[in-house]
Amino acid sequence: MKPTPDVPESGQGFIVEYMRLPGAGGVKVTAVDPESGTEVSIVGPVAAGREGLAKLAIRKLRYIMRKK
Repeated sequence: MKPTPDVPESGQGFIVEYMRLPGAGGVKVTAVDPESGTEVSIVGPVAAGREGLAKLAIRKLRYIMRKK
């Protein structure tokens, strides 16, 4: 799958990439902050949908960025 930009409420843009895991029925979702280069990944079920997985990955990214 191609990287998909996602713009959260704050107006700050993140890059969200989806990679289907063969044979596992899951998707690896990576969210990147292009300004800092901070990157996080999550793995979730395909059934969760792109939007739900993207929100979760962005939430994790924001959490990690706040800890820095």
